[in-house]
Amino acid sequence: MGQLAIIGGTGLAKMDKLLVVRQHKIDTPFGKPSAEIIEARVKNKTVYFLPRHGEQHTIAPHRINYRANLWGLQSLGVTEIIAVAAVGGIQPNVGPETIVCPDQLIDYTYDRAHSFFSDDFLAKHHIDFTYPYIETLRQRLLTAAQQVAIEMIDNGVYGATQGPRLETAAEIKRLAQDGCTLVGMTGMPEAALARELGLDYACCALVVNWAAGLSGQVINLSEIEQVVSTGMASVEQILIQFIEQSGLD
Repeated sequence: MGQLAIIGGTGLAKMDKLLVVRQHKIDTPFGKPSAEIIEARVKNKTVYFLPRHGEQHTIAPHRINYRANLWGLQSLGVTEIIAVAAVGGIQPNVGPETIVCPDQLIDYTYDRAHSFFSDDFLAKHHIDFTYPYIETLRQRLLTAAQQVAIEMIDNGVYGATQGPRLETAAEIKRLAQDGCTLVGMTGMPEAALARELGLDYACCALVVNWAAGLSGQVINLSEIEQVVSTGMASVEQILIQFIEQSGLD
């Protein structure tokens, strides 16, 4: 049986309940991952953890080496990935502190390395990306949330923007018209690269603010930090339950 990895986003650079076994320093054909990959145990089950932005959150979304991250995880035997993200809420039902398990995404990013085969592409390297998140993995994540009595919204469209700046009010209006529920900066190309490697991938998104122009005020970063602090504690509960109820070794 394969292994599970958690990719931590803003506010989740580490998980205190993980018993660290070792740290893997990996070089890949695409460079180095964001940080050493942590191998840990939770109640006799192995899980890998990688902070997407680095240990000290020093890597901006558009500068993350997504290819190295995914390649490095696969090289350790990882077959399933739960990607944690801090996002903005666009639709009325996804205000701050809401946790969402999206089922679709729209990619607005540019100038990122979107494929492992960019320099040696063949027709066989096309991937079906109709459904960017694996449904069985999504359902297991939703079940874990139910088991710890934490509400998680099922379905939603993640709009992946370039960053690192936050969006304008007009851009958010456009995303809303496009059907986006959430806006974040790291959803792509991470999800597509996982698909290229045949890795099951799902997203656990914590809404940390109303997206630009929706609250009637400018975005307050200190308020975001407060929501991240409390909200990620709930996210961690879901993740630990997910690990415990999984069939992993």
